Order: sequence, then structure tokens, then C-alpha cells
Amino acid sequence: MSTVFNFTFVPWFRSVAPYIHMHRGKTFVVAISGEAIAAGKLPSLVQDLAMIQSMGVKVVLVHGFRPQVNEQLAAKGHVPQYSHGMRITDSVALDCAQEAAGQLRYEIEAAFSQGLPNTPMAGATVRVISGNFITAKPVGIVDGVDFQHSGMVRKVDVSGISQILNLDAMVLISPFGFSPTGEAFNLTMEEVATSVAIALHADKLIFVTEVPGIRLRPHEPESEDNPIDTEMPLDVAEALLAKEPSATQPTDIGFYLQHCVKACKAGVERSHILPFAVDGVLLLEIYVHDGIGTMVVDERLESLREATSDDLGGVLQLIEPFEQDGTLVRRERTEMERDIGNYSVIEHDGVIFGCAALYAYPEKRTGEMAALTVSPSSQGQGDGEKILRRIEQRARAQGLDSIFVLTTRTMHWFLKRGFVQSPIDWLPEARQRKYNVDRKSVVLVKKLG
Repeated sequence: MSTVFNFTFVPWFRSVAPYIHMHRGKTFVVAISGEAIAAGKLPSLVQDLAMIQSMGVKVVLVHGFRPQVNEQLAAKGHVPQYSHGMRITDSVALDCAQEAAGQLRYEIEAAFSQGLPNTPMAGATVRVISGNFITAKPVGIVDGVDFQHSGMVRKVDVSGISQILNLDAMVLISPFGFSPTGEAFNLTMEEVATSVAIALHADKLIFVTEVPGIRLRPHEPESEDNPIDTEMPLDVAEALLAKEPSATQPTDIGFYLQHCVKACKAGVERSHILPFAVDGVLLLEIYVHDGIGTMVVDERLESLREATSDDLGGVLQLIEPFEQDGTLVRRERTEMERDIGNYSVIEHDGVIFGCAALYAYPEKRTGEMAALTVSPSSQGQGDGEKILRRIEQRARAQGLDSIFVLTTRTMHWFLKRGFVQSPIDWLPEARQRKYNVDRKSVVLVKKLG
């Protein structure tokens, strides 16, 4: 195994490990659009879902079949009919939907039954169980339009789904429901997935779709200056929906977003809109810090706060690589344990991605900002500036007029943020006595307004 591979694999695996631990035992409802299957993405999605399940996640898979039903209708010379963003399901469309659902269920079950040869999950056995978990009711007549065999979710069989998940099997649900009298109704994948996620109190609702997510400025063209909004607070999502006309096409901004908002308001912590065009999109969203699509959350995931004794292990894990390469001076662990309250941290999903400490010197009304560290996986996201601002706030609250840092490698970063180089004798006398002449650290000072 090459040394280069070792150096890339080890840090990567360490960065992923906290997410593996965090998601173990959690329930994810994953909704795959029929367009993703039509585009040939089923094999790779199956491989990744099997891998996710093998790491302890309970998976409910809901498939769509919009293009497959339209293909069946075209073969019969029948034109698809829609209204209010829903299919009008006459008797011909119902037959086509049943045929498409049966074929897709067969394809999905077969894909999970192949042992996934020549993949990282070769030899793995993934049990997939489907059933009549959805009780439906008719949409009825809306604004004079009779939706016939189109339905809505009336009830989700939570007990039945939970029992199967507890057997370490994956649950597969088609967008079909049945009335208590046995009448079949064609449902939408989006409503089924959302209803199931809410009923199960799922930890995540994930839509794998034909859209890449939602951009920071949705109505402006795609560009590097207008990237995907990877984390959208619930109130922002609601405000965006309020400005949008009714969403009737999957490419409309509100088409998937309305379901993400509904799920989050009903207690699902996180809802995601992901592009199936990106290989490994599920893994990138679930096991990478900033993800790849748009995630709607009921609160900001990143928490900037003061550290507690419980954070010591996370802080040590964060700073150790920088101590080893000489960027940071190694601090005694007993000293860090004693002073952990001096630290501020940025926490994301239970993982610490940034930290810094403030050591006050009241006699000179200044304080040292030490051990400013941001995880390599989240650098360039502004976390360093967030921590700097928090340290400045803490310093002001303690009545300090300035803060200073000693650095050997990041001088320009601080200069761009208002620090000014000062002589060593500017330091408080107690700090001068601890100054390491061999490191030749530069003293940078910032006045606090």
C-alpha cells in the first residue's frame, strides 16, 4: 500500500468515524425518484444504501415511478393527465401504475439480492421486505377536477415497519395505498415518504432527485458565486415557499422543499434534497461535514459555544495533528483539562470542528487567544472567523481592551483581520517569561472597539 494512500486514507477515515457512530441506530427514510432509476442510477444507489445499512442505519426506501408510468401510458397510446401537481389516475393510468410499481419492486429487490459483486459490499446479504404499510384515501374532486384513483395517505403502519427494521431488514414501500375495502390508490412518492418519516419520527428524510438542491439565490443562474445552499434553516425555507407559486413540476423550487418543511415542522430533524447525478451522493451527504445537497433543519446545526469537560476529548483530537506538525505549541493535557472552560468550540452534529482558548491578563487589560484551530475538512467555511468573533466577545465581557496571538505560520490571516504586529516586550510580563525564543513567534495584537 502506497504511503500517499496512507496519508489520505487515515485522515479521511478519522473524519468519517464520528458520523458512523452518530448515525448508528438512527432511522432514515430515503425517497428515490423514478427519474433516478430511469437514468440507470439504481445499482450505485443500492450499493451505497447497503453500505449505510451495514453501518447500523435503519433504512426505509420509498421509490417513485413517474417516468415509468408515463412510459407505460405511452405504450398504450394514453396521454398522462395532471392537475394541481398530481396525476389524475383513471382506470388505464391505475393499471399502468400497478405494472410500473411491480416491475420496479422486482428490480429493486433483485438489485439487493445480487450479493453486490465487485463492490465494497460483495458478499453482503441485504433483506428487503415490502408490504401493505400504507392505508389510503381518495383525493376526490378538487376545484372541479376528479382525481379518480389518485389518493392520499390516511395512515402509516408504524408497528409493522418498526418490527421489520428491528430485524435488520430494509423496508421497501411503493407509492400505493389501499383503502379498508381493498381499493387501490395511486399516491405520490413525495407524500408517502414524508408521511412515513413523520409517523416513524425518523431522524432523516432524504429525497434523491433530478434537482441539485436549492441555490443561495434560487432565481439567479447557476454559477460559482451562487452555490447550493447546503444548510437551510426552517424559517428561511418557509419564507422561500411563501414567495413561490404552487409547485407543480419537480424542477420547481417548492416541489420537494414543501415536503422537507412539512417533515421538519412535524419533528423530523433534518430533510435533504440531493441530486442523483452525483455518484455517491448519499455517502457525501451523510458522512461529510458540509454535505452536497440542500438540508432543511429546524435549528442551526452548527453550535458556537463555550467548552465543557465533556468536550476535552474532541478538542484534543482536533488539535493533536497541528501540535505534531509544529503549527501549535503542545499543551500539557492536565493544563488543558484544568482550563477547558477557557475554550470556545464550534460543534456540528456532535463533532467539534473548531476551537480557541482565551487566557486573560487583567493587569494589562488584554488576553491571549491560543490554540485557534479549524478542522481541515471545514476550512474555508468561515469557522475561523466565527471563533475569533466569539473570543473577542468573551474578551470584551471580561473588560479587556485587546487580544493577542503568538504565531509562526498564520501571520497573514490575522493581519487581514485587524491584528497589528507588536514587539515582544509589549506582552504582559507573565507571558514574556513563558515566551519560547526558539520558536520565534510573531506577536500580533488587536484592539477591541
